[in-house]
Amino acid sequence: MGRPCFIALGANLGDPVATVKAAILALRQLPQTEFIAASSLYRTAPVGLKHQPDFINAVVELVAVSPAPTLLEALFEIEARFGRQRSIKNAPRTLDLDLLLYGDELSDDPQLTLPHPRLHERAFVLAPLAEIAPQLVIPGRGPVAELLLRCADQQIEKIQPQAA
Repeated sequence: MGRPCFIALGANLGDPVATVKAAILALRQLPQTEFIAASSLYRTAPVGLKHQPDFINAVVELVAVSPAPTLLEALFEIEARFGRQRSIKNAPRTLDLDLLLYGDELSDDPQLTLPHPRLHERAFVLAPLAEIAPQLVIPGRGPVAELLLRCADQQIEKIQPQAA
């Protein structure tokens, strides 16, 4: 039986709108998953390393049969296809895919922390997540709608309705 999973997408190099749309299509075709929904596309200012282009962000919901580490590997493979290079933390990127939630699984593994350790602090994740799963409760953190209210000072702009 599959588990509901939420994946955050972000890009700010090249043509990030086209990249995020193409990555959503790639996620639709992942083996051992069922595509459920994709959020609208959002534009947000960078976090951490400030002097870089704005990001385009979205969230996708899937139901996955494969275990979380296997799904994470598949996400890394998609990132690599889009030219992702890992350099310094919060650096500009062609594509970033983060496994936010894998059912209600909790993990403190150095390779995979679930829920994603900073998702409850970031409007660029919470706004698209609230759009496709407004009743979602983040294990150990609370309802997504309440968490989003705490990020009201973070600028986020919906730029395109429902992606792909």
